[in-house]
Amino acid sequence: MLPPDDLPAIDHGARVRHVVDELGETDALLITDLVDVRWLTGFTGSNGWVVVRPDGVVLGTDGRYGDRARAETTGSGVVVIAETNRSRLDGRMHEALSGATAVGLDDSATSHRAWVALAAEHHLRATPSPVGRARQVKDEAEIARIACAAAATDAALEQVESMLFESGVTEADIRNELEYRMRLHGADDRSYATIVATGPDHAARPHHEVSDRRLAAGDTVVIDVGALVDGYHSDMTRSWVVGEPDDHQREWYSLVALAQAAGLAALAPGVAARDVDEASRAVFREAGVDEWFLHGTGHGVGLAIHEPPFHGPTSTDTIREGNVVTIEPGLYRGGFGGFRIEDLVVVRDTGPEILTHSPKRSLAA
Repeated sequence: MLPPDDLPAIDHGARVRHVVDELGETDALLITDLVDVRWLTGFTGSNGWVVVRPDGVVLGTDGRYGDRARAETTGSGVVVIAETNRSRLDGRMHEALSGATAVGLDDSATSHRAWVALAAEHHLRATPSPVGRARQVKDEAEIARIACAAAATDAALEQVESMLFESGVTEADIRNELEYRMRLHGADDRSYATIVATGPDHAARPHHEVSDRRLAAGDTVVIDVGALVDGYHSDMTRSWVVGEPDDHQREWYSLVALAQAAGLAALAPGVAARDVDEASRAVFREAGVDEWFLHGTGHGVGLAIHEPPFHGPTSTDTIREGNVVTIEPGLYRGGFGGFRIEDLVVVRDTGPEILTHSPKRSLAA
């Protein structure tokens, strides 16, 4: 993997120019979603907004972040405004929007209270964020960061996997060691709350919260783990049995592996995301176990851990070249436990490029 310091630069200036070109009939765009703000400008603070006009882009933030915002947006063409007084900062936003005949604002990323307050001053138009759509397709600099995060996860899991078979180890022990070692391998942080789910009850919960339960012989084990590098996430799941698996465990693990392979095979530019889900789900349906598949087959990953496209039965998304997505079918049942296998994949016109390389253990007899 590339060391984090050697990652290719992200061209925020090109992103700014792209969004300006996408304004269309709206002569101003207000962006309040902080993930969109970061993607567009490079600013990583916890408070900020962006106004996009045909003649320029303004980033507003509070006084804590002035120097940081200017440093992080260098070369992007963005003008930074920093005010310590909230009222003055709000006033600067209204100034930046002044004279606009229509202000585009993503209503899905705006509270009702904020919408009403802004509508008192400006003519708002509910506008799907052009930044949100552009974010779905990753450039090579973004893919390099996601791959770096995935590599840190692979390296950590390789070092920690043997703990599953040691006496007295708890779910929390494994979680703590994974998160520590991901940082040793270049991650800035964990991507999300690491899942270590074990045994007949905990492993039956797709989003189990780690406990002090000790692993025991016969347990099914699900570990869902990811790292964060320069704001970009990775996501991976692997499953095991502690000790010798029984025939039921072998059958279900094999079905999950087949469903995952089917989802990967279905993934291509132009395919409906629901068809990717159906490819995995059909494996379970044909085996008569689809009622134990409790979630969708996957989702996009980038600056957010869950973002479009979403692979689910009711999804209206379409797979695009450059999407980075998960394929993660699973089976779960209380009293049995569960299995999930998940890879992180770049959608290429030449076929899926898998970024997660930790071995998928066979439970074959």
